[in-house]
Amino acid sequence: MKKQNVKAKRMRLLIFGSISVLAIFYFIYSFTKDTLNIKNLKQEEITLKTNLNDLKEKAENLKVEIEKLKDPEYIARFAREHYSYSKETGEYIIQLNEKEEVEKEKVDKKDNTSMYFIVGIGIVLLIIIVYIIKKR
Repeated sequence: MKKQNVKAKRMRLLIFGSISVLAIFYFIYSFTKDTLNIKNLKQEEITLKTNLNDLKEKAENLKVEIEKLKDPEYIARFAREHYSYSKETGEYIIQLNEKEEVEKEKVDKKDNTSMYFIVGIGIVLLIIIVYIIKKR
């Protein structure tokens, strides 16, 4: 009779213990998942606020630009600067493509970085191969 009591207690302990352990793991899992979700949402809120501020600033700049475009002198100067229009008084237009040169330099730097990386990997592989051959 006592042995059956001990077995029943062990069985109850095993069943309720495993249920308790599973419940604890579930609560820990849900707590960490929710904590990470809150952290991601806060980060997203920060980025959206900065985007909102940037858009408000752009809207303000566009309003100022609209006011400037109501002035005929500003329109004429804007057209000369951005669309290469000239006055009828014999004005010469000289275009400088500084943006294209800067972009080409950036592409060249990017190409050099990848080339150095590939050469570095090749050197490391060569050293490993030489080391393996010497071991034999």
